[in-house]
Amino acid sequence: MKVLVVSGGVISGLGKGITTSSLARLLKARGLSVTVLKIDPYLNVDAGTMNPYQHGEVFVLDDGTEVDLDLGNYERFLGQSLTGSHNLTTGKVYRAVIDKERRGDYLGTTVQIIPHVTGEIKRQIREVAQTSGAEVTLVEVGGTVGDIESMPFLEALRELSYELGEGSMAFVHTTLVPVAGPVGEPKTKPTQHSVRELRAIGIRPSIIVARGPTPISAEIKAKISLFCDVPPEAVISVPDQSTVYEVPLVLEAQGVGELLTRQLQLPARPPDYARWKEFLSTYRENRGSIELAFVGKYTELRDAYLSHIEAFHHVQGTLGTTVQLSWYDSEDLPRDPAALARLRRADAMVVAPGFGARGVDGKLRAIETARTLGIPFLGVCYGFQLAIVEFARNVLGLPQANTTEVDPRTPDPVVCLLEEQKAVAEMGGTMRLGAQRVALVPGSRIASLYGRTEVWERHRHRYEINPAYLDRMAAQGLEVTGRSVDGRVEAFEIPAHPFFLGVQYHPELLSRPETPHPLYTALVRAALARQEVSSPAVPAAARA
Repeated sequence: MKVLVVSGGVISGLGKGITTSSLARLLKARGLSVTVLKIDPYLNVDAGTMNPYQHGEVFVLDDGTEVDLDLGNYERFLGQSLTGSHNLTTGKVYRAVIDKERRGDYLGTTVQIIPHVTGEIKRQIREVAQTSGAEVTLVEVGGTVGDIESMPFLEALRELSYELGEGSMAFVHTTLVPVAGPVGEPKTKPTQHSVRELRAIGIRPSIIVARGPTPISAEIKAKISLFCDVPPEAVISVPDQSTVYEVPLVLEAQGVGELLTRQLQLPARPPDYARWKEFLSTYRENRGSIELAFVGKYTELRDAYLSHIEAFHHVQGTLGTTVQLSWYDSEDLPRDPAALARLRRADAMVVAPGFGARGVDGKLRAIETARTLGIPFLGVCYGFQLAIVEFARNVLGLPQANTTEVDPRTPDPVVCLLEEQKAVAEMGGTMRLGAQRVALVPGSRIASLYGRTEVWERHRHRYEINPAYLDRMAAQGLEVTGRSVDGRVEAFEIPAHPFFLGVQYHPELLSRPETPHPLYTALVRAALARQEVSSPAVPAAARA
């Protein structure tokens, strides 16, 4: 069992998740089997009930577990699916300990943080490592060293390091090296204090990843090395990059792969980044650009839609087309005519997932704009449901049509609560979640995009399309082209429109750098086609 721990210091939001993901990719490039576990020190059992403004998007795994967005980064960098056991929270640990105490598993012992809570943490880490069969298990510790919430986890990792022995565990500490003052001098004092805090716990980092706006000099590396007791070659500079997918190569160029090979006593193998470099090469080509209008209600925090952003980066790495996202707060759209005017000029549009009544009117206006002006459109989850509401109101002539989530008394509930949700009392982990099989109509646009008639996609919703209205919608040109095995509507399209497609599931969660999701690729292609129609190339004879 080999374990690589990534911790963070100074401030949160440094990019520990990207560091962890990049280290995982670096090891995988050497032919090693790798898995990743994220520790979140909050008391929530999972991330499902959190506001996106606090923690960014809620990422959903195949097994239906709602987790921190960093697990999305792990899946994207590794190209492999994880399970709920790969996200360890304080709530999950304490619940397990209390359940054992209630059952009498501790046989009357006084239950304490040490050894019982730390023992449960170690047990769950070992279980993930052993169940996955991975040669190396990476563990990212959320939060910042010094946080009270993180202390039991760091203590458990210190104990685990002692138990596993020399050459079986390594610690990577990610810190901030800020640039301050009129001469732009990098400051190492925050890093020194952060490492001192970590060493006081009993953990000595073997590699320090120094984050900052620019590369740090050999002189600054030497200073960090001296004060933090790590070799100069183990002080790694990771300045801001144009894309996070550059980071594995930045680490590789500074010898991190060889360092880890020695520290963890791994087999020495040359790395293979051929496909990764091909993706990055295409990503940088800039074969033109499109403007994509992204309409949501959490647009002030881009991480609330991180998987959508990354899905378009994946498309850029395949097509070479730069996707410029223009953000529209759906709550502002109804009272901002200038924003609506800009929206009309977009090359394509996504109406994003979300919950509740706030911002619904703006999303409906955006959907109507895309439908009536022929703008390529993709509606995801709530965007899919609201596209049905917009169609019912403006095409079927049902002005009060609505989702019962917004108006429980609507006379035309074209979107309604899932039948099995009506008896649900608790909020956490009770939606229709995780991977579900979707059957696509042969010959439909969506089936041609996937290249098959059956797919598995991840879900997160409580409401569904009311089948009572489908015949009337079909008569007006909206076709259901995807259903679940029990008959629920999973996808629709308007064949007469250049590209108007909605899906109940979350395709963004399964997009990967080397295999972008076909729906996002198709949307960008449709936007490029729209550009060609609106700005046709000048014929050669005319140029002459």
